[in-house]
Amino acid sequence: MNEILQLKGKFSQSPSEGRGGNPSLPKATGTSVSAGHLVDLSGQLKDLRIFWQGVTVIDGGLVDVHYKQVIAKSNRIRALFSKNKITSNSSIKGARFDSDEHHTITHHVSDALIADAEAKLTIAAKIIEEKFGGFITTEQLDAVETQNIRFEDYGISKSSFRQIVVDAYYVKRFDRRQDATTSPNDAVVTLYKVDDDMRAFLREKLAIDIPVERFNGDSTVLLLPPEMAKLTQNASYLIAMTVDDLNTVVLDKDAKITNRDPRIASIPKPGNEPVIGVIDTQFDDKDSYFREWVEYFNYADPRFGENKRHGTAVSSIIVDGPKINPDLEDGCGRFRVRHFGVIGNERMSSFGIMRNIRKIIETNTDIKVWNLSLGSEREVAKSYISPEAALLDELQQKHDIIFVVSSTNYLQGTKPGQKVIGSPADSINSIVVNAVDDHGNPATYSRKGQVLSFFKKPDVAGFGGDTSGKGVRVCTHMGESTMYGTSIAAPWITRKVAFLIEVLGFSREVAKALIIDAAAQWDDTGNDPVASTLIGYGLVPQHINDVVRSKDNEIKFIIDMTSEEYDTYTYNLPIPTDNGKHPFIAKATLCYFPKCSINQGVDYTNTELDVYIGRIKSKGKKPGIKSIDKNVQSVNDGEFHPIDEETARKVFRKWDNTKHVREVIGDKLMPRKAYDDGLWGVSVKTKNRFDSDDGKGLKFGLVVTLSEMNGVNRIRDFIRLCELRGWLVNRVDIDSRVDLYNKAQETITLDT
Repeated sequence: MNEILQLKGKFSQSPSEGRGGNPSLPKATGTSVSAGHLVDLSGQLKDLRIFWQGVTVIDGGLVDVHYKQVIAKSNRIRALFSKNKITSNSSIKGARFDSDEHHTITHHVSDALIADAEAKLTIAAKIIEEKFGGFITTEQLDAVETQNIRFEDYGISKSSFRQIVVDAYYVKRFDRRQDATTSPNDAVVTLYKVDDDMRAFLREKLAIDIPVERFNGDSTVLLLPPEMAKLTQNASYLIAMTVDDLNTVVLDKDAKITNRDPRIASIPKPGNEPVIGVIDTQFDDKDSYFREWVEYFNYADPRFGENKRHGTAVSSIIVDGPKINPDLEDGCGRFRVRHFGVIGNERMSSFGIMRNIRKIIETNTDIKVWNLSLGSEREVAKSYISPEAALLDELQQKHDIIFVVSSTNYLQGTKPGQKVIGSPADSINSIVVNAVDDHGNPATYSRKGQVLSFFKKPDVAGFGGDTSGKGVRVCTHMGESTMYGTSIAAPWITRKVAFLIEVLGFSREVAKALIIDAAAQWDDTGNDPVASTLIGYGLVPQHINDVVRSKDNEIKFIIDMTSEEYDTYTYNLPIPTDNGKHPFIAKATLCYFPKCSINQGVDYTNTELDVYIGRIKSKGKKPGIKSIDKNVQSVNDGEFHPIDEETARKVFRKWDNTKHVREVIGDKLMPRKAYDDGLWGVSVKTKNRFDSDDGKGLKFGLVVTLSEMNGVNRIRDFIRLCELRGWLVNRVDIDSRVDLYNKAQETITLDT
């Protein structure tokens, strides 16, 4: 097998050139906007203005903009709800999909801005009626400069008119939300953030005084029934999402208990092995044979009883899984564990769990890899990330850590995918793991993704066993047991991630990319609409060698970079050629950990990294990177590339923080023509929804694999060519890095 190569070289950074140009309607034949549609929109705003003028709790009002489709950022309203330095984008407070899977975006706007938008629509409608016969087409809007129209007589500029027409084209209607969900119990509520200090707002405007410890972030709060009743009665429109605080956790089950003695194996004393954090049920720190390897802290609420079985089992796999399951040897060795028991029985307070997790992470910043094998019975919401998942995403983005999360079980199921995954398996930044049986098929208890109708979850699958077949041998407080479930699958992936980060020294971005790239097979793009909802990008290989090494005919290399500008790029990757052609097929995986916003609903990730990799073609009509997946979203070659937002999301994973791209393999493999001395390029373009600083300094990991079509090993040629081009090429020798890690962990005693 070939070693993975780590490439270090010069990447250039450049700001966006911007495309400019006048606002325009889609080029499709028959596209037009009617004066009547603008009049209808104006009337809807008038009605909304009347309603919100009767509300004194908030200034202005919350206006839902219902779009005709999944809307791109560039096609959201611009002229409406904008004035002087106020932009419409700055007033967005949430986003969801309606029953037609189209965008509905909620704005918090002043009465003056609503009135201004109403007037703009009325004026634009009058112009369309008087100058264009009631309808304006794409061609007429593009040629409006040639029309003899005195826009100043209407009290509007030409450019504003154009933008109002384009805004109106994409908007189906304006409305206000009617269906806010409430709860008679203690509830975790996500509010529309209509004030910079929502705690002070609730106290001063609604006389609801919430202690600071019942806030998670700036807009998610735990409300008791009297507080919930007051909010519902006086300002239900502030509620974006509600879930009951009391939650049922689905814990994996014992297939059988085979030995009542918890001392099921022998183990040496721990040394300086890497430490993995485990957040789970309680731990048996009295009798389990590996207890010296575990540092245990109990945060569990005593009201909900005691459960040492599940947590002890999970930690037994992380510490010593291959020893007690020789047929599942993964080559990662042993790990120490810092175990935090946060629940007792199968009932829990969601808010209490979140509060404990935040405290645990913030006081244990030395741990970089965390296993969380707890999941809710409740299915995740369609339009909002769960508060638990949002917390994990926030902590990962802030503290340079990574969670591996089990994908939750449906133990009453008879076939995979009968139920949608539960929180926190909707965490976008985490690696979420589903389970397969001993034949590699999704386990019968598997729950399905996706998340927010778009994000691919689970990410990968691991062996978790099944009721009708083989399970995993574990140690519990009751002794040796055989168990199955996603909670049992996740620790095997956690071990690999910890080995990649703690022992081999990779960044978490590269580690995640390596795990996903190893799971994604050459004959599967990971976009199968059924399979991907159950196993994500695929089944992670059992042994770490199959993650950090490649086949003899493959060249696999990794790149760590940081985005500082719009475009991070190099056009200097020399790929071997044979008779003027590249005899390779290629795939690549990109991973990054963006800032996320729970109150933005389906538009959850703040930053998008759009990746392009392929041959460089500097001559002819289309200079630039000829991307292996034919991505042209941000290609500026003078030609029109009509890609709507829905296609961009589904095909090119726009706004997803994991990108897996590849060439499509046909019936006959044909080498690709080499351009410009066989050079390839990589370009990663950074786009932000709101604050341009969100993508500043964002790290990403890229894994690229080239498979030689004729089975020839060309890795030496690749290394030589890279070094000639100024690249520093490091071979990832596992044995050498393990030795280096062990040397670094030795305790040296100096003579005094």
